[in-house]
Amino acid sequence: MAIESIEINLKTQNCRVFTTDGIVDYPCSTALNGPGEQDGSGCTPRGSHRIRAIIGLGEPANAVFVGRRPTGERWTEQLHEGYPNRDWILGRILWLCGNDSGLNRGGKVDSQRRYIYIHGTPPTEPMGIPLSHGCVRMRLQDICELADQVSPGTVVTIVES
Repeated sequence: MAIESIEINLKTQNCRVFTTDGIVDYPCSTALNGPGEQDGSGCTPRGSHRIRAIIGLGEPANAVFVGRRPTGERWTEQLHEGYPNRDWILGRILWLCGNDSGLNRGGKVDSQRRYIYIHGTPPTEPMGIPLSHGCVRMRLQDICELADQVSPGTVVTIVES
């Protein structure tokens, strides 16, 4: 099964993966602040993107990342309780780069410079509800499965409906 493209739907909070064998749907969680492209907005950017980099391959599914680097920590409920306000980036990171100049690429709207990712989140975080700081959050099992099958350059389209 080869992945052809990915669509993130902000309205349904769904990650739809188009493959040579069909369609696979995963629940996700996008920005609490809704759609938007401005740097510092905490919003999820719309439009066409591509996967710039896949980070974390070979790491445990519960590996903790800060600044796109594994910290050596493994997420557990106990670790979570010790850092209750941490914005957890776990498992894998699919770093997005905008394809639409002026919308999500360049200047103050650049998704890559805004560090917009598709990444794993703790099981304590709900899916299907916008709660992120701009990224697309997924369950650990789902993001690891996706990262193992996707390649840099894969198109990711973020839509509102």
